[in-house]
Amino acid sequence: MHKKLTNLLFLFSSVFVFAQVPEENILFIQLKKMDDIVFEEGFNQCDLKNLEKTIHSEFEFYHDIGGIQVKDDFMNSMKSNICSTPNHKPIRKLVEESLQVYPLYNQGVIYGAIQNGEHEFWIKESNKKLYQTGSAKFSTTWLLVDGEWKMKNVLSYDHNESK
Repeated sequence: MHKKLTNLLFLFSSVFVFAQVPEENILFIQLKKMDDIVFEEGFNQCDLKNLEKTIHSEFEFYHDIGGIQVKDDFMNSMKSNICSTPNHKPIRKLVEESLQVYPLYNQGVIYGAIQNGEHEFWIKESNKKLYQTGSAKFSTTWLLVDGEWKMKNVLSYDHNESK
């Protein structure tokens, strides 16, 4: 009986150790900052130089409408689509309460994390009010490479157009 209770306690404690981290956790804060670099600076402000620094060399992007892109394709798409029309600029807004972070460990040492969330897409046009065009969900795998977070894989799915 004692062994069963010990095993059960270990099982429950390991579930909590590897569960989603709270918003106050340093990992959550670090990856929220990385999300800001990718989307606020990269997508919204078109700071592509800074964006490219956050992307892993073997980056893969899976989009439920646009297909699969590797790093070069993704950066070219950002430059020629998202950042090419300043008078009709897509803007991404994170749904703040949707953000979740799950650490990834290898023998007790953190090597990465999964970040899930929802975001909305808007259009900013000259002399017009910002208007929403859609929403989607995302899952990002971040890897810790030489002490820096690198975006390795992104799933962008469940895209919905605003009515």
